[in-house]
Amino acid sequence: MKAIVVGGGIGGLSAALHLLHAGVDVEVHEQAPRISEIGAGIQISPNASRLLHRLGLRVAMDNVGVFPRAVHQRRWDDGRTLQRAPVGKLVEETFGAPYYHFHRADLAILLADALPPGRVHVSHRLVGIDEKSDKVIARFENGVTAEADVLIGADGIHSKVHALAFGSDKPRFTGCIAWRGLVPAEKVRHLDIEVASHNWMGPDGHVVHYWVGGGRFMNVVCVTERGQWMEEGWTVPGNVADAAARFSDWHPTVRSLIDAFPATFVWALHDRTELPRWTSGRIALLGDACHPMLPFMAQGAAQAIEDGAALAALLKKMPDAPERALRRYEEIRKPRATRLQSMSAANRVRFHLHDGPEQQARDTAMAASGDRSIANIGWLYGHDAADVG
Repeated sequence: MKAIVVGGGIGGLSAALHLLHAGVDVEVHEQAPRISEIGAGIQISPNASRLLHRLGLRVAMDNVGVFPRAVHQRRWDDGRTLQRAPVGKLVEETFGAPYYHFHRADLAILLADALPPGRVHVSHRLVGIDEKSDKVIARFENGVTAEADVLIGADGIHSKVHALAFGSDKPRFTGCIAWRGLVPAEKVRHLDIEVASHNWMGPDGHVVHYWVGGGRFMNVVCVTERGQWMEEGWTVPGNVADAAARFSDWHPTVRSLIDAFPATFVWALHDRTELPRWTSGRIALLGDACHPMLPFMAQGAAQAIEDGAALAALLKKMPDAPERALRRYEEIRKPRATRLQSMSAANRVRFHLHDGPEQQARDTAMAASGDRSIANIGWLYGHDAADVG
């Protein structure tokens, strides 16, 4: 079986590796001139890391990843702990795989390097798809065509594969904008920040930060409601003073992190409502191409990795019936991804409550139930996407 993967991000590259390990002859076509993830930090929980370990990537991942000790959720002003859940040794011992923090580019390069030479083609912008009874043909702007048994669209929230196969529609602006900064460790060493995922929750916004790049940088993301910025791109320069002004009355640690920004980038957060279909004949979507979600469960990349593992397992199981395998992939994966889309959207509300009765009820519930506790997170971290029955 031959497969074309359109999109050379984390979802597309990990899908290609899973397909290759399943015996599929696969090639990746990426429109950018080189493989590199835009953005900074990314969290990879055990439900995804176990799948990458099976591909033989444990040593490489350990070399560039950071192992957080906890997820620490706090109040915006006084820093009071609302919930602190372990994600270190206890999570690895419980679920059989660790929780990582990466710089996005480190993980993308790691995945690309794991593919054999000649499998990844850059500067290939998709312009057309032709379906035959038993084949699908991809046409690229540079004049190249590629033919395969299946085509996988892993090309993000503005997916060209989605537009060509299902019709074009625009993602939805959520009303949130974010500033991100990558702060060198030496500029914030004096803050003595724990190796953990920190989430400061406050009125109309929240701030997340954690170590990446083997501990060389602190990834900081500041999210606010009712932003007027509509540009979605992750490479648009922002103004550090704007971020500092927005969070000027927050905890000193938050303010110190923003003040340490060498530069900041600003982007508008978009998502989509649930798509009616992910597959059409021999074409399937994965990751943000079919289930983009707000980053408030830290599961966007993890779910894309799960998609690729499930897809590869089903194509291996049904080598003579690829269309049926793709339909089964949608049936299996859609409910879980949709659940996480909804949970991510709900966290937007929960993280951004103004001080008052709702905020107090939230704080009490978080302290009592511990939604990130081992008992409550097992459905997410313990899932094995490659087990397709």
